Amino acid sequence: MSSNFNEKINPFEVALKQLEEAAKIISLDKGMLDILAHPKRVLTVSLPVKMDDGSIKVFTGFRSQHNDARGPHKGGIRYHPDVTIEEVKALSMWMTWKCAIADIPYGGGKGGIICNPKSMSDNELERLTRRFAYMIADIIGPRTDIPAPDVYTGGKEMAWIMDTYSALKGNYGQPEVITGKPISVGGSLGRNEATGRGLAFTVREAAKKLNINMKEATIVVQGFGNAGQFASKLVEEQGAKLIAVSDSQGSVLNDNGINVDSVIKHKKETGSIVDFEGCRSISNEELLETECTILIPAALENQITERNAGKIRAKIVAEAANGPTTPEADEILYNNKILTIPDVLANGGGVTVSYFEWLQNLRRDYWTEEEVNNRLEKNITKSFHDVYETHDKYNVDMRKAATVLAINRVAEATKIRGIWP
Repeated sequence: MSSNFNEKINPFEVALKQLEEAAKIISLDKGMLDILAHPKRVLTVSLPVKMDDGSIKVFTGFRSQHNDARGPHKGGIRYHPDVTIEEVKALSMWMTWKCAIADIPYGGGKGGIICNPKSMSDNELERLTRRFAYMIADIIGPRTDIPAPDVYTGGKEMAWIMDTYSALKGNYGQPEVITGKPISVGGSLGRNEATGRGLAFTVREAAKKLNINMKEATIVVQGFGNAGQFASKLVEEQGAKLIAVSDSQGSVLNDNGINVDSVIKHKKETGSIVDFEGCRSISNEELLETECTILIPAALENQITERNAGKIRAKIVAEAANGPTTPEADEILYNNKILTIPDVLANGGGVTVSYFEWLQNLRRDYWTEEEVNNRLEKNITKSFHDVYETHDKYNVDMRKAATVLAINRVAEATKIRGIWP
C-alpha cells in the first residue's frame, strides 16, 4: 500500500486486522497467529549525510524483516517524507503474503528512509543510499534479505546499494544482493512490463471462469503509468477494447474504443491523455462508474470506497495499484457479484520477475525476454487458480481467499520448521 495513509489510519493495525480475519476463517491456532503478527526483526538506523552545502544532516531509515519461514526476506526500499516504522512493518507483512501467493521461496521485508528525494541532488541521494546500504549491510544479503526499488527509488539506487554491499563483503560484484537493477549490472529482461503483464494473465483467467468472451469485452483504466499502459496493451491484445482512461490530469471516454498505442503516443507527446482525439472529457467519478467488462484501477489507494462501490458496473475489477479498494467496498463488490482480483495477486508479476532476476544472478546465467515471460505466465496463472479455488472452498471474496492461502502456506512452513532454540 502507498504511504498516503490518512494520519488516523495505522497501516500496521490494518495489516493485523486482515491477518485476524483470515485466521478466523481457517481457525488458525492462537500461538501461530501471534508468530505471524510480529515481524522477526525491525532495524532503525540513523544516517548522517554530508549535504552539498557542507552541512551534516541526519536521516532515519528502517528495515523490517517480517517472516523467513519460506525463504529470504524480500521487499522494496522507499524514500518518502511520510515513511513511518508502522508503515514499513505493515508493508513487510503484506510482502510475506504476496510472495506466498505467488508461491515463490521468499518471506516479506521492507525498507524506508524518511526524506524528500525531490529536494535532494543526485550526489546527496548517492551519499544517503550508500550510507543506508552500509548501515543495513549486516542484515541483508543474497540468502537472507534481498531488497528492491519502491516509491521514489529505482535502478540507480539499487546499483549504488549493490556496489556498496559488494565492496564491504569481499570487493567483488554481488548482483544477487538486490533486484530491480539496470540490465548492464545484472537486471532482468522483462522486468519493466512484468506488473502489467502479470495483471493481463490474471484478467484472462478470470474471464474464462466467468465465461466472458474477450473479443466482446471493454476495459476502463484509471491511472496510465507503467502498469496501466502495459496492462491496457496486453489486455487489448486478448481482443478487448479500451473505452475510457485517466491520468492525474483528467479522464477521457470513447464508447467506440480507444487505440492503446495511439493514446500512449499522445501521452508521450503532450504529457497527458487529456484531449485525445475522438474522446470526450469525463470526471474521475464517471470513469470509475462507466459500464464495462474490466475495470483496472492503476492509480492511488482508496479509490473504490463504500461511497461509490454500489455504482461500479464492471464484471471484473483487476487491481494494478496497491490498495485501491477499501474493506467496506470489497463487501459491496462481492455482494454485487463483481469479481475482484486483489492487488497481492494482480500485481504480483513484479515480485515474480524480481525472483527470476535473483535466480539469474545466483547462476550468472541470463534468460531471454521470451523465457522470462513464459515463466511469468506459468507462475501467475497457477497463482490465480490457487486463489480462485480457495475463494470457492471457503466461500469468501478473492482478497480474503488470497490472504487465507498465504497464511496457510506460511503457517505450514513455520510449523514444519518448528521453534528452535
